[in-house]
Amino acid sequence: MDQIVRAVSADGFVKISAVTARDAVERARQIHDLSPTACAALGRTLCGASMLGELMKEDDASLTIRVNGGGPAGSVIAVSDSDGNVRGYVTNPQADRPARADGKLDVGGLVGRDGMLTVSRDIGLKEPYVGSVELVTGEIGEDLAQYMVESEQIPSAVGVGVLIDTDRTVKAAGGFIVQLMPGAPESLIETLESNILFMDQLTTVLDEDGIDAVISQVMFTLDPREAERHPIEYRCSCSRERVAAALRSVGTDELRSMAAEGRDTEVSCQFCDKVYEFTPEELEARAAQPPEER
Repeated sequence: MDQIVRAVSADGFVKISAVTARDAVERARQIHDLSPTACAALGRTLCGASMLGELMKEDDASLTIRVNGGGPAGSVIAVSDSDGNVRGYVTNPQADRPARADGKLDVGGLVGRDGMLTVSRDIGLKEPYVGSVELVTGEIGEDLAQYMVESEQIPSAVGVGVLIDTDRTVKAAGGFIVQLMPGAPESLIETLESNILFMDQLTTVLDEDGIDAVISQVMFTLDPREAERHPIEYRCSCSRERVAAALRSVGTDELRSMAAEGRDTEVSCQFCDKVYEFTPEELEARAAQPPEER
């Protein structure tokens, strides 16, 4: 079962969020027919968005991560609500790259490194809070860690990973974000760095031992105490009403042109596999409405 777990060290100086998201990433793969490397890129971004989104305190808040490094994948987009439920897509879902020399998927090569990672937090105010950093590697984890340091001013380590099986399905997916709290002694940095350096490969731990083992290895010797645990899923918030509202952006002339074709117009949600149909009469009626009422 996909879930997020949060824990705090016994001394209160280190907190960790960890997520296991195999089902959510597999759902994304099925919806978008992702290549293995594109699946890894989106899956890592979904895991990062889920953990960051779940840390938001506002009930109706949402968080969006956009990664564009100029690579074949185009943009990688992931959105999370404040419970860690996610959705996302890749501009070029079929784009792929040969494996690296070490046999791992070349996510950095597919995403590219000449661009930005942007995080938008919408907490219901007039404008969302937006922070951006230049990409470090395009591998997502290191880039998210850089964002946490530069934009959030929080010393953090981030690990995200996706394991693709031989049949191209998702075998494991998840990640962790570990952060130092104010006043934490410098020695804790060395402890965490050593724990992360010598821990087993993230996706192997998730696949073989589960999310609790991830926390145990990252927080080794720090006596972590569980603070919260709850399920997450791939969840799209689209509806016919929202899609209809989005049609206003095409303009009156385009709506009337679509209606004049005399057949139903299909509009697909970019995050999920749902298709909404609008009749010519519905399009004409929307075109006749004043812009503020569409």
